[in-house]
Amino acid sequence: MGDARIIYEDEVLLAWDKPAGIIVHGDGTGARTLTDVVADHLAATGRADVRPQAVQRLDADTTGLVLFSLDRATQPALDAQVAGHVMEKTYLAVVAGRVPWAEKTVRQPVGRDRHDARRMRVCRPGQGKPAETRLRRVAEKDGRTLFAVTLVTGRRHQIRVHLASLGHPIVGDPLYGGARSTSGLLLHAWREELDHPSGGGRLRLETSWPTRLWPGRPEGL
Repeated sequence: MGDARIIYEDEVLLAWDKPAGIIVHGDGTGARTLTDVVADHLAATGRADVRPQAVQRLDADTTGLVLFSLDRATQPALDAQVAGHVMEKTYLAVVAGRVPWAEKTVRQPVGRDRHDARRMRVCRPGQGKPAETRLRRVAEKDGRTLFAVTLVTGRRHQIRVHLASLGHPIVGDPLYGGARSTSGLLLHAWREELDHPSGGGRLRLETSWPTRLWPGRPEGL
């Protein structure tokens, strides 16, 4: 395919490995977006008439896999998988210190922080939107812990908020109390499993191992 950031591409679906520092959708500022990058790639490969539509979004500083629909006819099938939690998306996150538990599921509603428009927060039951995050400790090294994180729901800043609520904010996330890092926010969308929207079976998509988060891929991943 000629571009190391392309994870998968066919007539109806494209997966891109997003770098840090770029937003997925336009925010009204005119800043270049990942959608613009993908549109330029399609134009350069003879598909200028295709308008890519991001299936999910990542925060600007989060890296990793972003899916794009390339076909309006099959996009509803992708949207239905998102709504029905059929897609299985695994993130990698690094926190400072050792964590005393191996696995945990966090079910805490998430809503906007009324005191800071940049932030989200854990809410009392009945407030915010339902949110579920599954955490699995996979490695410890040099005073840091690596988690594999599965999102059951996809609220804004969900992983960042839930880990911070446990007292383990992500390294490189000062907005939620994380330790500063020269490598940026240590959160990466690593793997995604989904049903191909054209009926082509189950897809398992994965970026290359993000060495900026962890120097080598641990056993069991």
